[in-house]
Amino acid sequence: MKTTTPSRSVMIAFALVILLAGNNAIAVRYSNVELPPFFGAAVRFGAAGIILLALVAILRLPLPRGRGLVGALLFGLLGCGINFALMYWALETLHPGLSMVILALVPLMTFLLACAQKQEVFRWKALIGSLLALVGIGVIVWDQVGVKAPLLPMLAVVGAGVCFAESNIIIKAFPQSHPITTNAIALTTGSVLLFILSAIWHETPVLPTRPATWIALGFLTIVGSVVVFGLTIYVIQHWTASASSYQFVLFPIVTMAVSAWLTKEPVNMTLAIGALFVLAGVYIGGIAKSFSLFKTRPLIFSRKKEPCSDC
Repeated sequence: MKTTTPSRSVMIAFALVILLAGNNAIAVRYSNVELPPFFGAAVRFGAAGIILLALVAILRLPLPRGRGLVGALLFGLLGCGINFALMYWALETLHPGLSMVILALVPLMTFLLACAQKQEVFRWKALIGSLLALVGIGVIVWDQVGVKAPLLPMLAVVGAGVCFAESNIIIKAFPQSHPITTNAIALTTGSVLLFILSAIWHETPVLPTRPATWIALGFLTIVGSVVVFGLTIYVIQHWTASASSYQFVLFPIVTMAVSAWLTKEPVNMTLAIGALFVLAGVYIGGIAKSFSLFKTRPLIFSRKKEPCSDC
């Protein structure tokens, strides 16, 4: 069921996704300290997939078939496989806060892709928002490339954002099944792809030795995958694809706040200004219903002249 006005339960799920998933990038940084990126992501999603498959068996939930199964598999390839391969690789060098700011473009990516695929109607304010967000990303890139952050990992995050956006559209375009069964298939599919990439890159499988790595891996598996992906599918099924992706706008706020507390990550003025442009652009392009100017203009031009009593 697609609605433009979400229910209270959808908004609660939406808020929980923001609070919980906003910490995923930080946990990935801790996981990457000991685990190779593709292998670490594969273990995370593989364990989460096993947990969900066990829940499917316990609850006796029917698995999707036909086009529903195809949709879950495609969602797994894009939303749990390729995108996280790019994210895990990028987070070896990028700060979590910077990566989340770049991912704030996902709502606009989702909206534009949904329009191109005729799932939603194009609005001009989305283009204005896109330009503002691109200015913000340009400010961040200009500052970070000259300091520490290389360009290629930032482009990898942009690619991950495109995968996130398209996966939201895919899950709306195919028959919908229970969030648990959809995620069980998607996470398992993503895990298989990530294990293949790990083998291609000749990564060495290792077990964590530090408590912080185990805690991060446990958080990413239980909270960051099982809980967050279940809530995400629920929100997407009951809201529009572009609206449900607005969570990415607020991820940077959660990530930067927690990251600054845990890792002492610096937040300089340039990054803050760029982030404001990105958030303003995404708000105008995706969240705001209309501009006040657009509301008042018709009133100005349609207002009838009052008869003059002195004429």
